[in-house]
Amino acid sequence: MQSLIPKIESQLATLPVPIALELPDGRRVSTTSQSRVTLAFSEWSALAKLATRQVGAIGEAYVEGKVQIQGAMRDLTDAVVGLLPGNPVETTSGWWGSMLRRAKSRGAHSLRKDSAQIQFHYDVSDDFYALWLDPRRVYSCAYYSDVALELAQAQEAKLDHICRKLQLKAGERYLDVGSGWGALLLWAAENYGVDATGITLSKNQHAYVTQLIEERGLSGRVRVELLDYRELKPAQRFHKISSVGMFEHVGRANMGAYFRQLFELLEPGGMAMNHGITSGQLNQEQLGAGMGDFIEKYIFPGGELLHVTHVLREMAAAGLEMVDTENLRPHYARTLWAWSDSLEARLPQAREVLRQSTGDEGRAERVLRAYRLYLAGSAMSFEQGWIALHQMLAIKPNGDMNSGTLRGAQSEYPFTRNHIYNR
Repeated sequence: MQSLIPKIESQLATLPVPIALELPDGRRVSTTSQSRVTLAFSEWSALAKLATRQVGAIGEAYVEGKVQIQGAMRDLTDAVVGLLPGNPVETTSGWWGSMLRRAKSRGAHSLRKDSAQIQFHYDVSDDFYALWLDPRRVYSCAYYSDVALELAQAQEAKLDHICRKLQLKAGERYLDVGSGWGALLLWAAENYGVDATGITLSKNQHAYVTQLIEERGLSGRVRVELLDYRELKPAQRFHKISSVGMFEHVGRANMGAYFRQLFELLEPGGMAMNHGITSGQLNQEQLGAGMGDFIEKYIFPGGELLHVTHVLREMAAAGLEMVDTENLRPHYARTLWAWSDSLEARLPQAREVLRQSTGDEGRAERVLRAYRLYLAGSAMSFEQGWIALHQMLAIKPNGDMNSGTLRGAQSEYPFTRNHIYNR
């Protein structure tokens, strides 16, 4: 193990941020006395992961208490970028790799497993999320239409950006798939007058939104159901549908069925907006250097990212016509840094909230450590372009060549963007 020390010292010398290491035997390794980040290792096995640049494994060692981190998350991620060997994206190609990937996806996304996986992440603790999200608890990419916006303002700008893209109108039947803590559902109902339905698999979110609907006097035209999208069978189709931060949980094997279900739920001529994280590479399996495995284990079990071209292909195969696609990748990087900074400023409160919700001090600390790395690491990944965020707007053509503002539009979509940006 001692032979690793010179190799690690040479790695540290190339990093953009000075890092110090405290070894299990008490020695300190550093290239400068002005280190901004310190990693303290209690086990030699974790140090070996650093030598082989297995960033995810080091993250796991931190979560499990085998490594301690001192320093700012932004400095840590800058160091990680320098430590990684180029673009840390694992890709697969060829028929065998594709078949294995699809088989794994199919096995990970039954109704029961998807419900359990959603609750694993979103039902950690409402009070924990409330510490670092905006007041509306919008847990998805904000829209910084003006760089001077604060997080809460940018989240409201995102909600309205989606509603304007969908051209919501009073009285329309509107569905939000994966409605979270209800921010978009309520924004659409209160500002655009739609008859709104939300569905979620999170028990905590369902209870929270149900209470908000009652408190705001919206019970007559807003509702939320604890339901999988595959089980939704409404009496009438919807004029507009949104899905925000949800199709990442659908799985590659189920993506075709997911879009076919949206097609069936949508009125002819209606519009659907899919807003979600996409992969940065065409055949991306997951983030490499162990980062994908870390996210699977501690944050999003069953989560899968597809390249935007794959998503659009599945959408088209289901009969939906893409009419607008927008990449908001750097917006999500800034959103995640806002979340990370907010959590870092409230670590003692977060630790206590998690201790109370889990009843287990050890588990509470593991959850907190995992989220610290997840938020900062995700911000880094969006900045680097390893992952992206796309809004994809589609119509269900109604076959009427004379409907719409232009002949052949077959919907109310105007085939311009004036309605989005002109107020």
